[in-house]
Amino acid sequence: MRAPKLIELEAVVAVARRKTFRAAARELNASPTAIGNAVAGLEDELGVRLFDRTTRRVDLTAAGHELVRAIAPALAEIHAATAVARGVDGAPAGTLRINCSIAGGHQLLVPFVNEVLRRHRDVKVDIVTEGRLVDIVQSGFDAGVRTQGAMPPNMAAVSLGRRLRNVVVASPGYFAAHARPRHPDDLQEHTCIRIRWPSGLPYEWEFERGGEVLQADVPWSLSLDNHGLIARAALAGVGLAYVAEAEVAEHIAAGRLLAVLQDWMPVNPEFQLYYPARRPVPAHLAALVEVVEELRGG
Repeated sequence: MRAPKLIELEAVVAVARRKTFRAAARELNASPTAIGNAVAGLEDELGVRLFDRTTRRVDLTAAGHELVRAIAPALAEIHAATAVARGVDGAPAGTLRINCSIAGGHQLLVPFVNEVLRRHRDVKVDIVTEGRLVDIVQSGFDAGVRTQGAMPPNMAAVSLGRRLRNVVVASPGYFAAHARPRHPDDLQEHTCIRIRWPSGLPYEWEFERGGEVLQADVPWSLSLDNHGLIARAALAGVGLAYVAEAEVAEHIAAGRLLAVLQDWMPVNPEFQLYYPARRPVPAHLAALVEVVEELRGG
């Protein structure tokens, strides 16, 4: 049996991550045909199917899962090592891949990323936002952004500075027909827009005041898993929404949304940019860490 080619392994991991051959081809700067041939060649050589293919999506088989689990960290190590070597005698370059939480981390991260792109013309940044916590090494990311309590072990980290709050809001039209809640218990008399975790489970709204901590399983008419869609539903008058304050700050300032229960809103844990502690830090990631340490809290 011949040794697998690097492009075949890269193709398998990219398709597993992107879920389509076309998206994997864009990531690897190749044609979909080349990616398909690379995957097919490896499947033929191994004598197993790595993907179940339909007209709409591509899913890993059990054998595919095992292969990706084993090779993705090794490929990440190769990429990190080559990025380090590339940056020894030159400016940071290449694509920096970051996995980031939907619920606020990307709102803190983006200003730092913008500064890195301004300073380093040969750096590209690929940010993937999602609610679930992923293994950044196995999934091929250089770094991740999560709150302190959600950060995996064996990671180096740098604080992104400012801590974020959530806020309960609704449109003026909604409050024209409903009294404003003054206590979290009052939410049981309202129509709410429920937040759903990636697992499908509902998120209980969290409140805190004077040491008293409450969680509310609110009555709902609409359930969503995206803060942007939740904000749009609130603007449309569907009901009360519990969203990141930064997501709706402009709407509150313009009077399109009204905030309530503000003295009950806890401050979220601090967000961290984290990356493997035992792996060489590539130049483009080092550039981002440098910018964060220089500008955070501004």
